[in-house]
Amino acid sequence: MRALVISGGGSKGAFAGGVAQYLLEIEKNKYDIFIGTSTGSLLIPHLALGNIDKIHRIYTNVDMKKIFNVNPFVIKRKKGKDIVTINHFNVIWQYLKGKRTFGESKRLLGYIKKNFSVSDFNELKLLKTDVVITVTNLSKNAAEYKSIQECTYEEFCEWVWISSNYIPFMSLVTKNNDEYGDGGFSSLVPIREAINRGATEIDVVILETEINLEKAIVGKNPFSLMIDLFRIALDQVEKHDIAIGKLMANNNNVKLNLYYTPIKLTNNALIFNKKVMKEWWNQGYEYAQNKSQLMSDNR
Repeated sequence: MRALVISGGGSKGAFAGGVAQYLLEIEKNKYDIFIGTSTGSLLIPHLALGNIDKIHRIYTNVDMKKIFNVNPFVIKRKKGKDIVTINHFNVIWQYLKGKRTFGESKRLLGYIKKNFSVSDFNELKLLKTDVVITVTNLSKNAAEYKSIQECTYEEFCEWVWISSNYIPFMSLVTKNNDEYGDGGFSSLVPIREAINRGATEIDVVILETEINLEKAIVGKNPFSLMIDLFRIALDQVEKHDIAIGKLMANNNNVKLNLYYTPIKLTNNALIFNKKVMKEWWNQGYEYAQNKSQLMSDNR
């Protein structure tokens, strides 16, 4: 059994889309299992259906307005770089309403449903391919994995949305009497789950560089500092997931093909810039092409 695993990574998911396009269209890889976390969960239903052009259009046209109904960020351009600052009005308004998050992402749920129809869901459910969404159950402090085979259309769309909710900047969701958020908080790179589901070869797209040589720039205001601290914490989750995944793969004779980003794409994956994301998609495609050629030469 072969699996495609796509990690979390916000806007960097565009790079993963490019990698997946090459693996599906050029390498003609056939996957029995698709597992995604956060941005990966947004990609995999369309990839499993083979709707590459559609998901490319979705990812290269998304912006902050399609995601947030309450946007906690203000993005300013200084010296050619995007600087993230707090939207004081929206954050204070959330506080006055008694909300526990700085922003809300209900528009993202609508965007998911708009681009993934009931007929798409029914078609996907009839396939032998399993599509699995990673979410974090905050009430139980545990990762949970939601297969399309166990969901209704409404449930599946909600799990995809929940998997992508990077709290406290996006919506905190109560479902089945538990509270849920981004899958990346508990399982950023779900290699282990793919192995547990029987995969013997796994293509893993990891939306971070394998080795980071850049000195981290720590935020200069409390809000951006919080974003940087979350990024650092998730980096540690990622390293743990990969280490455990490699260990399990060795113990179970599973082949892992790891696709890292060759360069650091961004310090803030919550910035959705359509032009930049188009470039990342193309970079992902070219990277997979080059890596495939190197793998062929080494055989």
